[in-house]
Amino acid sequence: MPSAPQNNKQPNPLSLFEFWPRWLFYTPVVAYWILLGLRYRDVTLPTAANPRITTGGLCGERKSDLLDMAGPYAKRWIAPYATLTTGSDDLKNAIQAMHATELNFPVVVKPDIGCNGTGVKLVHTQEELAQVCAAFPRNIDLVIQKLITWPHEAGLFYIRHPDEPTGRLTSLTYKDIPFLTGNGENTVLELLKQDARTSKVLHIYTPRLQSSLHTIPPKGQRLDLVFAGNHCKGAVFRNGIADITPELTQRIDQIMHDIPDFYFGRIDLKFRSVADLAQGENFEIIEINGVGAEAIHIWDSTTTLREAYAAQFHHYGESYRIGAKNKAAGWKPTNLWYGLRLWREQKKLLASYPLND
Repeated sequence: MPSAPQNNKQPNPLSLFEFWPRWLFYTPVVAYWILLGLRYRDVTLPTAANPRITTGGLCGERKSDLLDMAGPYAKRWIAPYATLTTGSDDLKNAIQAMHATELNFPVVVKPDIGCNGTGVKLVHTQEELAQVCAAFPRNIDLVIQKLITWPHEAGLFYIRHPDEPTGRLTSLTYKDIPFLTGNGENTVLELLKQDARTSKVLHIYTPRLQSSLHTIPPKGQRLDLVFAGNHCKGAVFRNGIADITPELTQRIDQIMHDIPDFYFGRIDLKFRSVADLAQGENFEIIEINGVGAEAIHIWDSTTTLREAYAAQFHHYGESYRIGAKNKAAGWKPTNLWYGLRLWREQKKLLASYPLND
């Protein structure tokens, strides 16, 4: 897979709805969720789709709780990580946690409860680690994870019904990190304004580039615009569903079978090459997301609004069907009011985190 192309070479720099206000895009999705809830007589039924995870992974779940459930086979494919609760002696405790899991700098630090890349930080040294830990509120759980240096990142959506022996991949999305190339003449801000894509969403990139907006990058210098591979933080998503192979599907299915009662969600991973990924080789999982995850190929700039809603409705319909089967088997969905409390608490936490890299 080639590196992310310069955005000004893309025929469709943005789709019609890519950066609509969230309330506008998701109103039909919420309405469909409610209609399904009325049909099944339980609006929280999807929280039983992954019954061992808090709310099934809809909100309030800890990333480490899910990864901790992985069996020996699945752990081979998950990037090593440690956890830390902020308080006193953060640096000392973080270094001890890293040593216990044989982690070395650089590492990625991210909140254990979070979404959309909020608060994700790249850390190269002990001094940076101390600064990052101090930037989070006290008594916040953090994940410290190995930095995967393979150049490519993707999100794969996995679905398996409890009564099915094997699962399937319903989405594969490549996550490209957009970049600018210096020309020795224009400032970073001017380059952003000249680019067909970034010029339309300056508000996404300028906050984290404040210190360099008025500098002039040397000719030929590459400037990555974001670190976290999240669409709402500025990464560019490309639909790779045509690259799903039986070998890749089998490998992911084997991994997910080694995580107890996980049936529905997205696996985010980094990999060496498209050829390797197609063979189910040379990748490491960064995190696994449950019911709150999306099939993120909908954010490809060539996806139509109709296709995006069709994908959303299909996947949430599957979460209801899986939840119904698990409920019939004795698992209980999350209580509605408890789920709302967790959602409010998560929203408050997200607002307290530092700006992501």
